[in-house]
Parts: sequence; C-alpha cells; structure tokens
Amino acid sequence: MSTLLDRLGRAAYRHRVLFSAAWVAVLAAVITLFLTVGGEFDDEFTIPGSESQAALDQLGEASTAAAGASAQLVFIAPEGQAVTDPAFTQAIGAVVAAAGQVTDVAQVQDPFAGRAVSADGRAALASVQYGVGQDGLAADAFDQLRAATAAGTDAGLQVAVGGNAFATAAVTVGPAELLGVLVAVVVLVLTFGSLLAAGMNLLIALVGVAIGLTGLLALSGAVTLSSTAPTLALMIGLAVGIDYTLFILSRHRSQLAAGMAAEESAGRATGTAGSAVVFAGLTVVIALAGLSVVGIPFLTVMGLGAAGTVLVAVLVALTLLPALLGFAGARLTPGPGSRAARREAALAEHAGTPARSGGARWARLVTRRPALTVAVTVIGLLVMAIPAFQLRLALPDASTAGEDTSERQAYDAVAEYFGPGVNGPLLVLVDGLDPASAQQTAGAVAAAIGGAPSGGSGALSGGLDGVVHAAPQVLANGTTAIVQVVPESGPLDEATGALVADIRDLAPALEQRTGADIAVTGQTAVAIDVSDRLAGALVPFALIVVGLALVLLLLVFRSILVPVKAALGFLLSVGASFGAVVAVFQWGWLMDLFGVPATGPVISFMPILLMAVLFGLAMDYEVFLVSRMREEFVHGAAPRESVVAGMRHAARVVVAAALIMLAVFASFVTIEDVTVKAIAFGLAVGVLVDAFVVRMTLVPAVLALVGRAAWWLPRWLDRLLPDLDVEGARLTARDQPAERAPEPSVVG
Repeated sequence: MSTLLDRLGRAAYRHRVLFSAAWVAVLAAVITLFLTVGGEFDDEFTIPGSESQAALDQLGEASTAAAGASAQLVFIAPEGQAVTDPAFTQAIGAVVAAAGQVTDVAQVQDPFAGRAVSADGRAALASVQYGVGQDGLAADAFDQLRAATAAGTDAGLQVAVGGNAFATAAVTVGPAELLGVLVAVVVLVLTFGSLLAAGMNLLIALVGVAIGLTGLLALSGAVTLSSTAPTLALMIGLAVGIDYTLFILSRHRSQLAAGMAAEESAGRATGTAGSAVVFAGLTVVIALAGLSVVGIPFLTVMGLGAAGTVLVAVLVALTLLPALLGFAGARLTPGPGSRAARREAALAEHAGTPARSGGARWARLVTRRPALTVAVTVIGLLVMAIPAFQLRLALPDASTAGEDTSERQAYDAVAEYFGPGVNGPLLVLVDGLDPASAQQTAGAVAAAIGGAPSGGSGALSGGLDGVVHAAPQVLANGTTAIVQVVPESGPLDEATGALVADIRDLAPALEQRTGADIAVTGQTAVAIDVSDRLAGALVPFALIVVGLALVLLLLVFRSILVPVKAALGFLLSVGASFGAVVAVFQWGWLMDLFGVPATGPVISFMPILLMAVLFGLAMDYEVFLVSRMREEFVHGAAPRESVVAGMRHAARVVVAAALIMLAVFASFVTIEDVTVKAIAFGLAVGVLVDAFVVRMTLVPAVLALVGRAAWWLPRWLDRLLPDLDVEGARLTARDQPAERAPEPSVVG
C-alpha cells in the first residue's frame, strides 16, 4: 500500500495543476447539482416492516386525514378567569374557524364541542388534523397556523401551537459552531509553527467538507434526508479532514527538516502517513456505512452521508494535498533556528536515547509501573461507564425543545392541564369490520383497552392499566375504525412503551372475539418501535464493529495482542462516553452548563452512531501511535524503548489531532437541537477519553507490561495474512537497503 500511495503522491506533486483543477471541477459540479436538483429536509422518522408503520400506511390508504400530521392549539385564560367566559369563547371560535382555512388542514376540533376543557376551566385544547403527513406540510405551515391564532391573543388568551406536526425542526448551524474551526487554526499554528502549513491544512479540510456536504445536500431531492444528517456530516467531515491532512503534512515537514527533497518527501509522507489515513478512513467509512444494516431509512442515509464525507476527506488528503505541496515546494521546510526546526533536530539527535519531549516523558511515566497504570485507568473508565447501564432510548419530541419555543410551551401546557398522555395518544387500527356492526365492534375494542362500558360481555371490558380513556371512531369506508387511546404517561415514559406492549398482547384475543385485524400505530408507537429496533441492534452492531477492529488491526500490526487490546480499549472509551451522556442528558448533571433544555431519554440512534464514529477515530490514534512503536521495534529497539520512541515521534501530532477533534465536536454542543447536542457531547467525551486516557496512557502501559509478546503472531497466520506495509518498510528498503536492520523474529 505504501508503495502505491508513494507513487500517487509523487504524481500529484508533479502534475499539481491537473490534480488541483480536477478537484475544483468536482466542487463546481456538486454545487451546480445542489442548486439545480437539491430538495428539502424530511425529519419524519419511519421504520419499514414494523407493525406500527405498516398500520400507519394502511390507515393512510383508508383515510388520508386520519393518518395525517396533527397539531394542537392550547388556549390558556389569565389567572382567575376561565376559557368559558363569553369573550374568550367567541375568540376561540374565531381561531378554530381561521385554523380550518389554513393550507392542508382537514379539520379542527372545537374544544367546547369535544369537551376538551380542563377541569379548572383555565385551558381549552383544539386538535388540528392535517390531510397530509408531516413530510407533506408546507415550509411555512407553523407560521400559517400561528397567524390563525391572532383572535385569541388579541382577546387576552395565551395561545401555544404544538403537536407532532411541529415536534422536530430543522437543525441550523450558527457562528458558535464555527468556534471549533478557530481553535483548530490555533492548534495547527502551534503544531506547525507556520501560518502557511496551518492555512494549507485548513484549506484542504474545508475543500473536502464542501464537496462532501454539498454532494449530500444535492441528493436531498432523491433521498429522504433529515436536517440532522448534513450537520453530522459537517461535524465529522471537518474533524477528520483536518486530522488526516495534519498527519500527512506533519510527516512531510519532518522529512523536509531532515534534508529530504520536497518531491521525495511528498511521496514518502503520502506513502507512510497516507497509508495510516487510508486505514483510519476506511474504518470510519465501513462503520458508518454499516448503519444501513439496521434497516431504518433515515439512519441509513445519515450513515452513508457521513461516510461519503469521510471518503472525500481521505481522497482529498491523498491527492489534493500533495498537489498543493508541489506549489509550496521547499517553502514548507522549517526555517533555521525556528521552534519547529529545533524540535525536529532534537528528535533526530535523540533517535536512540531518551529525549526530553513531552511525549517521551509521559511514556516513561506511564511505563515506569505499567501494572499500576493499567489498573488505575481501567478502574477509572469502568467507574465512568457505570451510568451507561441506565441508558434509555427514545426519539425526540416537543418535550426536548427549548423552553422558549411554542412547541415546548404547548407540550407543557397540555401535560399540566390535560395530562401527559394527551401529548402522545396511541392509535389502534381496527380493520376488516362489517359495516353493519362496525360501531359496536369498535366500541368493544375501546372498552377492552380503556375499560369503558361496551355493551358487550365480560372479559374484554376490563380495561388495561395506564389508560385514561379510549375513544372509537369508524372511518368513512365503514370497514375501518380507529381507537384513540390516551395513556396516563407521556410519550417518552417507559410506561407508555409497556402499554403498547400490553395492547399488542391483548390484540390476538380481541381479533378472535371480533374477527377484525388489530394493530397499534400512531407517531408515538412508531417512535417506540424505532427505539426498540435500535436498542436491539446495539449489541450486534458492537460485535460487528469490535470484530472489524480485530481483523483490520491484525492485518496492520501482524499481532494478536495489539488488536485485542485496541478493541477492549475502544469498548472502555464507548462505555465512558455513554456514561457521561447519561449523567448529563438523563440525570441532569451540569445540564445548565451544557444548555440541555430538559432531562429525558437519549436520542435512539445516538449510541449506535457514536460507536460507529468513535470506532474510526479511535483507530486513527491507535494506528498513528502503535505503528511508530512497531516501526521502532522491528528496527531493533527494546520493547519498552520502542514504546517511548514511538510516543516521542507521534505523541505531538496525535495530541494536536485529538485537540482539534475535541474542539470541533465541543463547538457543536452549543447547538440548540438536543439530538446534535447529545451526539456532539458524546463524541467530544469519547475523543477526550480515547486519545488521552486509552491510547496515550493505557496502550503504552499494556505494551510495556507484556514486552515482546505484544508483537507475537503464529507463523502459520503470518504466512496467510497479506502485508499491508502501513509503516512504509518497503519504501525504506527501496531507498536505503544497506541501512535497513533485520527484522527481529516476533512470530512463533
């Protein structure tokens, strides 16, 4: 691999104009596609193949309005007054009439006709039913409905607009999220000691992100793309784009400082550091693309979109960077007497002896008593992971929105005056009815679930625990009915999920008694099914990711222990990250500091997405650190000294890369959307723990503790495995065959 990439780097260096023009053309093409065929975002979550989704689709065929999006208008009278006062009653009637004229609204339920007035008389609830699904709503649907409430606010009522139609909003990226880029610039300048190198690094990353992100947006007209997907692609693409370029560019400058010619250095850096970039990028791409096996469309698009952005970042780093190195020539060589030149000179001078670099000092510290270091770090990470055992998953609703939003205010008002279950009613689809007895049969089903008198006999009329009431409605076709079930608990409560399971357990008996087909559906049930499927896929996906780590690291390092250690370290990082997310987003620790609007379950796809991304990032650091350690070992260094020497060469770059990753992810924690906030927070903690605790502390200690056994590989397996040559040993042998030390025997 290193030889092939070396040739690619040299070709890009020599034909710099052609390679640069090609990338400019690609960028222009994706921008043109975005402007001409780009579509809109769709934040509606679906889960093909589930009972709730199939029933919802069936309901849509029977009645478009019944399956359409719904909204709520909550009217609250001033303290000491009631909504039944004549002036307020008239104003509410005017609002109901105006809302009925809003685009795509099928019907509006008058709160007085539907007896939707709170027990204390202070609040009234009008239900708005759209004739289209959430994805079919006009872009200004919320504004139109809000404008229709003018008569209510003019009369002195507090009016809040909410409901599942507006439970999720598009994610916007503001200036605060770009703070991570500024931090990255500072880190790059300090790392390189050169504005030219830092600017080139950032430029390459931005080009990769621009192409990947614009290309993803251009596909929004052809695929279902949530507003979270581009934000995730931006966050991950920016972080890995900066890091991948940093790894190659830092190697190039080190070689220039050692006196290597610019073209040779560009090829060598692309062949060595570029090999590690290919491997690291491949792990991220495979893990993100693996999200498609879960079978949930929005998650598949999200994973593939982020994977595409990472792939572009790798290609740009391997081709556009060497081309720009050709334009820069020898100007990237650290100047005589500069801090960068002194640092490289010190590394060369102390190549076989202890250096005074921070990486070497830290390596000697953690390997002085390796058993103690391993024990302390493992115990500490296990303690951090304890909260992860209480991880709860759910899809976001209005309860996770900011307290100053109308959606959240409507949600809280409904829960306060009418009960939390009104925010997430369940729909029970009753199909295959005899039109002559449809009303009676639907009533019997409602009675069996809600406990209301049905006029039928005995056992089916007892009702289920946790149900406030169940109301039947026969649709216009006469053969289909829906039973609206209002739970005692809110949409995100565990009790609501248990109620869905109870209704499904009851369904076979109801079907046998009534002869109808019965299924639980509605947005709340769909959200529960999505969360259940994601929770069920978490362990299998973890096994796939860990198995992938073992195979790839076995190929790279030709060792048994190194892959096992890397995989176990990854699991520790994931556990600590999950624990931190639970502590902040579920338990409320430091929630004000991080701007978390409300505690509750974690977004359903956060764990599996975090595992996919963190896996690739963890392998970044593993490859760049351990490959330098192995390079020193195979050239004759003692096991512990090879660890120190590897840290001496690679620690500075890995620290810079981790700080950049951390800054980018942390800047996205400031975003208002709780979905992105939770993902960004989890990734920030994961990078912090994995880079500084696992890779730079635990890994050196383990390798020092086991000594030569770290590089043991059975001879039969050594013969079977292909040699990827990530360290660039073949390049060294090609250029300096006489100076290459024989590789020690590390197989048995």
